[in-house]
Amino acid sequence: MLIRIDGDSATAIFDQVAASVRSDILTGHLIPGDRLPPAREVATALDINVHTVLRAYQQLRDEGLVDLRRGRGAVISASAGPLVDLAHDIHALVARASALGVSPATLASLVKDTTP
Repeated sequence: MLIRIDGDSATAIFDQVAASVRSDILTGHLIPGDRLPPAREVATALDINVHTVLRAYQQLRDEGLVDLRRGRGAVISASAGPLVDLAHDIHALVARASALGVSPATLASLVKDTTP
């Protein structure tokens, strides 16, 4: 697993870490039951504070994507499995929008306006 961050981005680093894990779940690189690397290991590899990684893991826990257990660490939760199916639907929607000439910004706006 490769967690990616961009130090020049305006997006908070913990959000980038969480987004990277989310992306790996959506692409199927991470599946329910997979363990995330320990926060200290990620922090050392990315040269960031361990609390930043823990905040990202907690955010993922709050979203129901990760289970945090003392002694076991962070594990992709079973509820993350349906996201892979959703990713296929998203790719199909993006492809259809592109074929119809709908821009990504317009599609994002349409999705946002449709959200309950």
